[in-house]
Amino acid sequence: MSVPSETLLEALRWRYATKAFDAGRSIPDDLWQTLEDTLVLTPSSYGLQPWRFLVIRDAALKAELRPHSWNQSQITDASHLVVLLSRRHIEGRDLDRLIEATASSRGLDPTTLAGYRQMMAKDLVDGPRSATIERWASNQVYIALGNLMTAAALLGIDTCPIEGFSPPDYDRLLGLDDSDYRSCVVCACGYRSSEDRYSGLAKVRYDRSELIEQR
Repeated sequence: MSVPSETLLEALRWRYATKAFDAGRSIPDDLWQTLEDTLVLTPSSYGLQPWRFLVIRDAALKAELRPHSWNQSQITDASHLVVLLSRRHIEGRDLDRLIEATASSRGLDPTTLAGYRQMMAKDLVDGPRSATIERWASNQVYIALGNLMTAAALLGIDTCPIEGFSPPDYDRLLGLDDSDYRSCVVCACGYRSSEDRYSGLAKVRYDRSELIEQR
């Protein structure tokens, strides 16, 4: 399976952080299903998938979230608003869940994966990284964000990643305060407005020679 190189690069040149969405245009259900599948298929460290994705289409809820998002119009005008959630903690039960799912998917005896479970526990549950596990989980979520935006561009769908929001207020409004997950980053998805002046601006990227070093 491959996509022509130029097709990929054209999509990435076309995409930008959309500032104004066409509020009257929705993403077709089949295309949105594909984007949800890209979120599910996102890789993660150890395969632990320390995330959840809230897809918000309800206009009233988006209106509630907008004041806690620097009043950005993308929140209410986008077809779909995705709130990407990250795990607050990684516990033994999370490791057990992955071991069970792996054994089931691959037809294995779960006991053969005991060493893998021990390795994960030593790193994420019992090791020093457990003290900064929210940061680790957030890093994983950003992989999903990048995957979503690239896939959307290939489908001709616009996106805007949004960090300008209040996670505590989102958590409160979305009923996450007592859950295992917290709001990490937001991505608005839809179609650009013809009036978005940013859509025609040239991309500003540093030269490849400044960014990539061969050794």
